[in-house]
Amino acid sequence: MKKDIFKVANKVLKSRLIVGTGKYKNFKETASAVEASGADMVTVAVRRVNIIDKKKPILTDYLNLNKIILLPNTAGCFNSNEALRTLRLAREMGGWKLVKLEVLGDKKTLYPNMIETIKATKTLVKEGFKVMVYCTDDPLLAKKLEDDGAAAIMPLASPIGSGLGLQNKINISLIIKQSKVPVIIDAGIGTASDATIAMELGCDGVLINSAIANAKNPILMASAFKDAVISGRKAFLAGRMNKNYLAKASSPTKGII
Repeated sequence: MKKDIFKVANKVLKSRLIVGTGKYKNFKETASAVEASGADMVTVAVRRVNIIDKKKPILTDYLNLNKIILLPNTAGCFNSNEALRTLRLAREMGGWKLVKLEVLGDKKTLYPNMIETIKATKTLVKEGFKVMVYCTDDPLLAKKLEDDGAAAIMPLASPIGSGLGLQNKINISLIIKQSKVPVIIDAGIGTASDATIAMELGCDGVLINSAIANAKNPILMASAFKDAVISGRKAFLAGRMNKNYLAKASSPTKGII
C-alpha cells in the first residue's frame, strides 16, 4: 500500500483531524485539547481571537508554532466583503495565505451563503490565497468551488454546533467521488463515532470544534477523536465487506462432520 499522505495546498499534515480553538474555558485548556488531539492544524477566528496583541492573553503563547499550523478563518462574516477584509488583514498580520473561508447566510442556521462564498473564493484565489472553503453539501456547488480554485472543499455534516452528525451521506459521497482536492467535513460532528463514519466514507479529514470544547472532559474527547479519525481512515483504506440482505454463514460449510 502506498504511503497515505494528507496534503492541503502545499502543506503536508500528519493528522487528518483539524481542530478549532474557540469555546474553551481558557487558552491552557485549548492547548491541552490540541495536544491530546494530535492535530497539527488549528483554526483561528481572526475576528474573535487575539493572536498578535502581546498586551492581552494570546493564543500563540500556548501553542508550539513549530508543530502547529494556524489556519485563519472568517467565522462571524455574513458577506463576501467582510470575509475578504478579514483574510487580507490576516495576511498583513502574519503572512498567512492558507486560509479557511466561511460566509454565513443567517444567524439562526449558520448555513453558508453560497453566492457570497463563491464570490469571495474567486477573489481570494486571484489574490494568491490558498482557500479551504466551508460549504453546503450540494455536489454541484462543491464542484463549482473546486473549479474556481478552492484548495479544499469543506461541506457541513449538519448545522454548526448542532452535534447532529452526518445528515446526508449520499451527497457527501458524491462530493468525495468527484473531487480532486481534499474533502474535509466541517461542522455538525457531535462525537467520535461521527468522525469515524465520515472517514469511512472516504473524507480526507474532519474539522472539530464544539464536539471537543463542549464535552464534559474536552481533553479526553480530543483523544477520542484522534483515535476515531485514525480508525475510520484505516477502515476506508482496508475496504469494507459488501452488504448482503440475507445471512451468510461466517464458518466454513465444507467438511462438516
